[in-house]
Amino acid sequence: MSILTLFVVIPVLMLFGLWLARNIRQVRGVMVAGSTALLALSVWLTIAFIQMRHAGNTEAMLFMYSAPWFKPLNIAYTVGVDGISVVMLLLSSIIVFTGTFASWQLKPMTKEYFLWFTLLSIGVFGFFISIDLFTMFMFYEVALIPMYLLIGVWGSGPKEYAAMKLTLMLMGGSALLIIGILGIYFYSGATTMNVLEIAALHNIPVDVQKIFFPLIFIGFGVLGALFPFHTWSPDGHASAPTAVSMLHAGVLMKLGGYGCFRIAMFLLPEAAQELAWIFLILTTISVVYGALSACVQTDLKYINAYSSVSHCGLVLFALLMMTKTACTGAILQMLSHGLMTALFFALIGMIYGRTHTRDVRQLGGLMKIMPFLGVGYVVAGLANLGLPGFSGFVAEMTIFVGSFANNDTFHRTATIIACTSIVVTAVYILRVVGKILYQKVPNPHFEQLTDATWDERVAVMCLIFCVAGLGIAPLWASNVINDAVGPILLNIIH
Repeated sequence: MSILTLFVVIPVLMLFGLWLARNIRQVRGVMVAGSTALLALSVWLTIAFIQMRHAGNTEAMLFMYSAPWFKPLNIAYTVGVDGISVVMLLLSSIIVFTGTFASWQLKPMTKEYFLWFTLLSIGVFGFFISIDLFTMFMFYEVALIPMYLLIGVWGSGPKEYAAMKLTLMLMGGSALLIIGILGIYFYSGATTMNVLEIAALHNIPVDVQKIFFPLIFIGFGVLGALFPFHTWSPDGHASAPTAVSMLHAGVLMKLGGYGCFRIAMFLLPEAAQELAWIFLILTTISVVYGALSACVQTDLKYINAYSSVSHCGLVLFALLMMTKTACTGAILQMLSHGLMTALFFALIGMIYGRTHTRDVRQLGGLMKIMPFLGVGYVVAGLANLGLPGFSGFVAEMTIFVGSFANNDTFHRTATIIACTSIVVTAVYILRVVGKILYQKVPNPHFEQLTDATWDERVAVMCLIFCVAGLGIAPLWASNVINDAVGPILLNIIH
């Protein structure tokens, strides 16, 4: 058994513990113990991975383990990690840990909520460790199914509509994926489902690739908020409970970018090169459209949701540029956006829990009443803006430098258009920050409200530490990612 299997085993034990728990204290105890164990495991894995790379281990995947699962279709439970998966596992465990504290006060049905939340995290962790196409797809589905219930039962606003829209669109994406995966399997010789082995065989005809590449790219792109398939995202985010929004925007949307890179581009390289321009146009629209839409919103969650569309569009945009620097930037952007969006949603949930409104026009002068949450919100805003010293700057700078390295007119024009989104981001972030901080308090009832409790402070402080830490010391992450991006790009561009 591989050490990686623990990422699935620990949440399964948490499910069992939650099932046995009899009161809210036991439920919280199980969640804290489990999420702390996952966080400790991912930190250990990151350190062990970096040490193995320094020791000169240059294999594509480390900690590999394979066990046959369904022989007739060559399905195996194959796990392994490279630099990209390691940082994604670290991100997921940070958000599961902080999401536990952000949902500390959640009522009703706390136990049931955490059961579904843990099931969602199994899907996410399993997806990032899998190297087998079918196993990957299975974990992907496990991550999507709980979303319907988590939003439909514990959400707010028009939650049934949002949950239904999200489920239908993501299931539509899954249908395209399963066609694409089976296509890759049969046309590559039907001997293996292992991603590395299929890439090494390299025997899928180019005409066939052109059929399956759009299916898989759009299938994963739906989850990565690719224009025009992004419409589920703002509604889903706005209605979801706090911790679900954190996990959803912070980790789940990253499955899209990861899948596009790891499966669509890696296994269908010729098609990726020929058809990249179509998707580049769509992602450029995503980046600018998301930022412009955020400017006109008045609901805090909607502002952040459209901001996520813009930032996740930037991930796919950078991957399609196919330079080493841009792809490294794309993975850094996944990491950075995951942390700052989780911080944003955590703070919005805490402010909403006290004021019962998310309307920016009614939330003036919060700095006087809740200084901790106010400062937290400003920090999250500045990170989102891409201010130097925070993670957003490192990621976006890497993306734009790497994208501009393509010296033809088309790629450079797309890069310049995408750069305009930074200006627009500054507009909507500073507008909200100004309103929240400095205006007079519109509602006299707000004067009696309290600041953050200890559990909320734990969640916020952890995330601020991570966002600032990645911004101040990004080199370890960029080196780990850079080593992993190289072999995949070689396969695409060769």
